[in-house]
Amino acid sequence: MTIISTRAATSCGVAALGMWGMLATLTSLASDIPPLQLTAMTLGIGGFIGVLSWLVRPGAWKALGAPRRAWALGIFGLFGYHLAYFTALKLAPAADASLIAYLWPLLIVLMSSFLPGEHLRTVHVIGAGLGFLGAGMLVSGGGGFSPDGAYATGYAAALACAVIWSSYSVLSRLLGAVSSDSIAGFCLVSALLAMIAHLGFETTVWPGDITGWLAILLLGLFPTGLAFYAWDVGMKHGDIQLLGVLSYGTPVISTLLLALFGRATLTPTVLVAMGLVTLGAVIAARKSQGATA
Repeated sequence: MTIISTRAATSCGVAALGMWGMLATLTSLASDIPPLQLTAMTLGIGGFIGVLSWLVRPGAWKALGAPRRAWALGIFGLFGYHLAYFTALKLAPAADASLIAYLWPLLIVLMSSFLPGEHLRTVHVIGAGLGFLGAGMLVSGGGGFSPDGAYATGYAAALACAVIWSSYSVLSRLLGAVSSDSIAGFCLVSALLAMIAHLGFETTVWPGDITGWLAILLLGLFPTGLAFYAWDVGMKHGDIQLLGVLSYGTPVISTLLLALFGRATLTPTVLVAMGLVTLGAVIAARKSQGATA
């Protein structure tokens, strides 16, 4: 098994967060594609690039022989997250659903304290709390959360989304000996399940121009492809609590890219939100190594 340092693995996790920051912009460019179909197509690409890499890395395919618990966790995380997220967006207002779903970084920080050798650090809790406040302002536009009983099922799906991704991420730590090459298999099986769900509940729509096809390709290569491999390395071998806090940087990157492409405006609220996320990350990073708060 390849040995990777904590710093290098954490950098891989940060790279994944950067790629996820591209998700909103690329998805907006493929906006006509039904969500489950888009999930199937992009996860299929993500799995395929992993398989292609095996051509120059003989023996890497043996990762498909991962234990059944690893397969169960991988499919639970990749397919379960997307299914819960799209269900939440369908059954509740997008801003409210996104805000609840974005509890996952905070949950990673809290859940990771139960892992062997990990301890809950005050700096990480403070950082995650500030990050959540900032992320909440970004996804809600400063309007906050206005619960409505009519959307209870959607809220539950959004909470399930947060629990699924955080638990998948944290539990991956316990499978550190399982090669990240196994992600290719998890992506392909999840893509198949998403396509089955798509055929049962959606009408197939194909991109109408080259921009749409390019957006799908880039989604598959990065946010739903390489990002999953990099995140797996980060969760298994990196500073898991710091990565949990830094995860709140994803909506910041997303907002900046949307603004760059003219699909969002950098209002004072957005700037304050970015400041909170940045402050939270700085607080957590300062004592991320060896802190015993």
